[in-house]
Amino acid sequence: MKTSNVPESVKRVVHIGSRSVGWMTSGARMLPSFLICGGQRCGTTSLYRALAAHPAVLKAVLHKGVHYFDTSYHRGRAWYQGHFPLRRTAARIERELGVPPQTFESSPYYLYHPHAGARIARDLPDVKLIVLVRDPVERAYSQHAHEVARGFETVTDFSQALDLEPARLRGQRERLLADQHAYSFSHQHHGYRSRGEYAVYLRRLAGQVGRDRILVVESERFFADPRPAYDEVLAFLGLPQLSYPEFEQHNARPRSAPMPARLRAELTAHYAPHDAELATWLGRTPSWRA
Repeated sequence: MKTSNVPESVKRVVHIGSRSVGWMTSGARMLPSFLICGGQRCGTTSLYRALAAHPAVLKAVLHKGVHYFDTSYHRGRAWYQGHFPLRRTAARIERELGVPPQTFESSPYYLYHPHAGARIARDLPDVKLIVLVRDPVERAYSQHAHEVARGFETVTDFSQALDLEPARLRGQRERLLADQHAYSFSHQHHGYRSRGEYAVYLRRLAGQVGRDRILVVESERFFADPRPAYDEVLAFLGLPQLSYPEFEQHNARPRSAPMPARLRAELTAHYAPHDAELATWLGRTPSWRA
């Protein structure tokens, strides 16, 4: 069903109905063999669409981000499994291609949420994780514009939003850790500076799922020369190279003004030790530091 011209109220009814059917048939459905778990504003949608175009990859039903391991874990495994394709669909595709299909989803908050890694390790013990990273200074600026555009941020000045971040996030991670069912709006939407500290979250994730099950992809390289990056992802997932999809950039937002030089220099200095540790994951200096 094409939904581009369908009213939002009708879309909601379709989604609710599909989720109900999915929940009732969850036992007959696949579970993901890989996840794109971040980072936010790092090209996850573009990679998601490129991978979803692979003949042996079946995406989650209806939308790319299920947000189970971060904000919807209370809904239970059957609810989560209900989002994925039927195993009989996978069996048909395997007969046609001679390759076992894989399914996946992409929820960028997984990298940052304090419970997500442990939940993924427990519920999907063999899953592989893909993490995209980009210049954290640009990422922070992009996130702020994104949150303002979506109405999740009322402070339209980026510098002011950065100044507010410590107060907004103070104690939020601890509160989330203390209560499995807690939710923090600011933790999800206002971590502009903190979300770019990639090495902190990669280190924690590796301790939970194992470093060998995590692939880190540099967004700048993916967009500049997508085919080698795409081939690397397929090799990591054990998928054959059958053809190349159309590589497009999605969800890019125009900037109202360039970032002030003083603020850029401050953020660049802040991220220096994090980028140095990230280099051990990439096997090279990040392109924005080269």
